[in-house]
Amino acid sequence: MLDCGFGLRECERRLERLGVAPGELSGIIVTHEHQDHVGGVFRFARRHRIPVWLSHGTWQAVQRDTGNVDVRHCRDGDVLAIGDLEIRPYTVPHDAREPIQYVIGDGRVSLGVLTDAGQATPHLVQMLGGCDALVLECNHDEKMLKDSAYPASLKWRIGGPFGHLSNRATGEILAALDQSRLGRIVGAHLSKQNNTPELARSALVGALADTGTEVMIACQEEGFGWLDVGA
Repeated sequence: MLDCGFGLRECERRLERLGVAPGELSGIIVTHEHQDHVGGVFRFARRHRIPVWLSHGTWQAVQRDTGNVDVRHCRDGDVLAIGDLEIRPYTVPHDAREPIQYVIGDGRVSLGVLTDAGQATPHLVQMLGGCDALVLECNHDEKMLKDSAYPASLKWRIGGPFGHLSNRATGEILAALDQSRLGRIVGAHLSKQNNTPELARSALVGALADTGTEVMIACQEEGFGWLDVGA
């Protein structure tokens, strides 16, 4: 499982909907310490005796919550073997202690995940290139954020180099990637106030080299079922 910002009951409910019992999980991998990503991780891991992987910087930010949890550190460049999966963490620019994102594969197909970053980096583009499927942050539309009622400081934080990716920025990242194996994209982490699914989808579709690539937009409330990665 990647991150968990939900409470125990909600997380268990969502797993049940997918036909997964908590005890079937081999581990939880964490991107960074912000509460919408880590808020439920340690209570869930403690209850169900699940190991948690996270960067040392993230651990420093949350260590008071990690009692009686099997915590394991990882960093950019590591290769983690968890269950049947090979997981590669990579660093991203975000306003957290040591944020990382992940590329996950089974030796046949791979999924690249980018949920929180303020800007593109060559390393980020390299790590996500050649994946069979991607989950990409499409946090905000730049005009909607600019015209919103948010205070100027929050607008700067969201739109700054260590904030969140706009639709435009994500489209530019996607256009720069090796898309030779890409069959599916999920747009994620949309702001309710400053984005729409239609705008996010348009940015992703416009950056694709192959119109046969499937594009969908994640909904936080409803989630979605199991999706195939690759052929």
